[in-house]
Amino acid sequence: MATFLLIRHCATDAVGKILAGRMPGIHLNPAGAAQLAELTQRVERFRASWIYSSPLERAVETAEALAHGRGTPVSHAQELNDIDFGNWTGKPFVDLDRLPEWAWFNSFRGFAAPPGGESMLDVQCRVMGLIARLEQDHPFETLALVTHADVIKAALLTVLGAPLDMVHRLEIEPASVSALEFAGGSPRVLQINGRD
Repeated sequence: MATFLLIRHCATDAVGKILAGRMPGIHLNPAGAAQLAELTQRVERFRASWIYSSPLERAVETAEALAHGRGTPVSHAQELNDIDFGNWTGKPFVDLDRLPEWAWFNSFRGFAAPPGGESMLDVQCRVMGLIARLEQDHPFETLALVTHADVIKAALLTVLGAPLDMVHRLEIEPASVSALEFAGGSPRVLQINGRD
């Protein structure tokens, strides 16, 4: 069986303030750097053989810290990139909350998309495509996938058989670990938003 650790990058100054999306130059802040030691210990218990990361700086910094001293290579995977929020990228949440389009997007994630961006369905297809490929390549290993909250939610909702419109019923905090297991094509969720 293959086990996938879905790890949200550690804290940044953007979390909860702006919609960072694919905005470059977002790095871990001091709180995020402090989370790395505890996160490394939690991930170490799973004995991940491979680490894959979103190409964004905050994810790469998290992944490289997890790999440090273990001899585990970090591979970048575009499929783990954050949602492309298009015209909303970099906008403060206080400004977005005034937009009816933002409310619509958050209520109907199954088909709505940001202006100039990608839909949650697109995210679901790309992350599950990556997981399916990695399951074939590493059928009996544990893999760590360092990525972003909505990407993790898309994967979890797929395995749970829940619609994408329920995305806000899941909480995925910075430095949390969720886990999926695939055994003979039968997936199951082992953990959601693990912090211990």
